[in-house]
Amino acid sequence: MDPLHGITLEQIIKELVIKIGWDEMYQAVRINCFHFDPSIKSSLAFLRKTPWARTKVEQLYIKRIVK
Repeated sequence: MDPLHGITLEQIIKELVIKIGWDEMYQAVRINCFHFDPSIKSSLAFLRKTPWARTKVEQLYIKRIVK
């Protein structure tokens, strides 16, 4: 079963921000939208057009939230 089934990218980002925060997200996935003036909107825009970064964020979500 796919642990990401039915979960949107926006939900993933919001849950990660609540659980671990922007700083820890940046430490795990070194992308500027998590470091410089982070926001849900800028993160979504970047991750939707950058497949390798989206994959890393999804893996972080599975590792830290889904367990």
